[in-house]
Amino acid sequence: MSELKVGSKAPSFTGLNEKGEKVKLSELAGSKGTVLYFYPKDSTPGCTTEACDFRDNFSRIKKTGFNVVGVSKDSVKSHQKFIEKQSLNFTLIADEDGKICEAYDVWHLKKFMGREFMGIVRTTFLIGADGKLLKIYPQVSVKGHVDEILADIKTLEKK
Repeated sequence: MSELKVGSKAPSFTGLNEKGEKVKLSELAGSKGTVLYFYPKDSTPGCTTEACDFRDNFSRIKKTGFNVVGVSKDSVKSHQKFIEKQSLNFTLIADEDGKICEAYDVWHLKKFMGREFMGIVRTTFLIGADGKLLKIYPQVSVKGHVDEILADIKTLEKK
């Protein structure tokens, strides 16, 4: 696998959305591209905060021509519950076998409270309409993340 970097082609994938339908990344893009974010687990505090921030700013992101798509290793059923409970207004992809996480290199050894385990490192990819990576946000800090993305989209539009 080649290292993902700005300007390289984003790995394409087909996955199951929250309705259990097969969808391709290319079908989920807005007119200008996709905000593809990977998060560790449905209904956990940080992931809920992040998802709700995307939900609350979804119309602002859509106005820029981008669409939001979330990915975790949770099941379709878990995604359905998460969307219903939090009134999420964007697609979540169930990556139960971890192939999408591996393609985007977000599955790593993590440490938490003295324990080591494999998990998703919270990461966001800004993908252009041409399928190329415009920006990579590694090890995302939830607070202010959506505003950072919106500011970067504005900057990219000026180029």
